[in-house]
Amino acid sequence: MRKSIIIIICFPLFLGCEQISKSINETFSPNDSVVSKQSNSDVKNEVQEVDVQKNINDAVDRHNAAQNQLETKTIVLLKDTNELSKAEETLKKLPQYAGKEIFVYSTLYFYNDGRINVMLQHPENKKYVDAYEYKNGVWSDPKPVQLSIRDEVQKRLVSLNTIRFINAAKVFEIYNKKAEEVEGASPAANVYISIWDNKIKWYPSSINGSRERYSIQFNDDGSLKTFTQD
Repeated sequence: MRKSIIIIICFPLFLGCEQISKSINETFSPNDSVVSKQSNSDVKNEVQEVDVQKNINDAVDRHNAAQNQLETKTIVLLKDTNELSKAEETLKKLPQYAGKEIFVYSTLYFYNDGRINVMLQHPENKKYVDAYEYKNGVWSDPKPVQLSIRDEVQKRLVSLNTIRFINAAKVFEIYNKKAEEVEGASPAANVYISIWDNKIKWYPSSINGSRERYSIQFNDDGSLKTFTQD
């Protein structure tokens, strides 16, 4: 009987001690599901942040690569006589002009980024003009040019046989060397031909510095004709 009384009195105390021990263990060993989930969430967020940063870095790398490629291309055409010659020869071989003389109308532009823009007299109807663009090593299909009744097409024509595309490289080189001699002057970004009275003239035709201005003219073959201060 006495033992039964002792057991009855001690049993609640035993349960209390067990609960206290469990509470202490949970406090100092935070391994419950809530903490575990929080830890997993933190790891997941870190992984996501790494992925986002990697995507950003990849995008920056692609942009820089594209920019470097563009910067490289901007100095190719007007220093590459092989590419200029190729553009000229492929233009002369356009199938619509087979067996016909090609005439350049009004302007012929050479750009640093590899493009060439030219207008040609139509191979069949001499009153019409088509525009062509050389880009990435090929000539585009012809695009019709809208002309005014006041446009004197015949006076603004020059045979393609009288123009050498490599002369654009000469003009570019000479112009930029002269620009280096003028304080505050900028180098040429492109060069072009303008046609009046069936004669060509190379541009740019002036060099503007911070203190001085010069006129510069070129012969048809791209060599320097005159260079005088205004």
